[in-house]
Amino acid sequence: MKDVNIPNGVWPTMLTPFTNSNEVDYGALGQLVEWYIAQGVHGLFAVCQSSEMFYLSLEERVGIARFVKEKAAGRVPVIASGHISDGFDEQVEELQCMADTGVDAVVLVSNRFAGPEESDEVWLNRAMQLLDRVPNVLFGIYECPYPYKRLMTPKLLKWCADTGRFGFLKDTSCDLTHIAEKIDAVKGSPLKIFNANSATLLESLRLGAAGFSGVMANFHPDLYVRLTECWDLETYTAEMIQSFVGPASLIELQMYPVNAKYHLQKIGLPLAMHCRTRESSAFRENQRFEVEQLDTLYYLFKKQFMTKQNVNV
Repeated sequence: MKDVNIPNGVWPTMLTPFTNSNEVDYGALGQLVEWYIAQGVHGLFAVCQSSEMFYLSLEERVGIARFVKEKAAGRVPVIASGHISDGFDEQVEELQCMADTGVDAVVLVSNRFAGPEESDEVWLNRAMQLLDRVPNVLFGIYECPYPYKRLMTPKLLKWCADTGRFGFLKDTSCDLTHIAEKIDAVKGSPLKIFNANSATLLESLRLGAAGFSGVMANFHPDLYVRLTECWDLETYTAEMIQSFVGPASLIELQMYPVNAKYHLQKIGLPLAMHCRTRESSAFRENQRFEVEQLDTLYYLFKKQFMTKQNVNV
């Protein structure tokens, strides 16, 4: 297994651009990769739920992961999931295919190894089998809320850390007590905890979280980059950014990912609004206004609080 360091910071959950004829738009995807990197992100999380992975064929999932890895060209590391199958043998196949793309880590979906009523022992047994059947691969874990949310317990996470085969957890608990327990469980290991929740981000960084991996890095990645890089040195700036990104993240509840594609359109990226998970034609005028008004507020916020004069070290 190659020695890969998962850097702290911001890992956007990448969108998948589609053409209006429902094909993956690799031209737009390439420009999207360039935009994320230009915003200063520290890594890219491709083929996740934001990527509409449950609506992608295995060929599409593998193709997107390989393309993003090649397009990033070593400027930032790339991790990918695409772990959607129900059957364990099918999961092994798709995860091996993903590993073969050359991504820096393959991310397991926490709810795939055990059903809602099955125990952590069932999960552990299948994870052990996977490590044997897909050797020499660094893994991550994503507490994906679909089709059901299975949060990792500190005990199970410690087992993952002790194997030396895991480097990334996308935590979706939105609970600082749970996050603190997980951070404590993996202390001293290479396994890093990334918070997906905007409202608790600053407090989680103070607890020892490694950074942010969530939806809102498709809207304001530069603010999350600044927050994860300055939180312990520029306290005033960090507090102001947190006060913005928490309430701004309510846009997640509107019509994601259609609204994120609309936002990226408005700032100049060539993304069609077409999605496979939602009907873009249902995106109402008032919802468009909400995205546009949030964008205006973002630019005003940056002008007011992100200038050098307002940095308080």
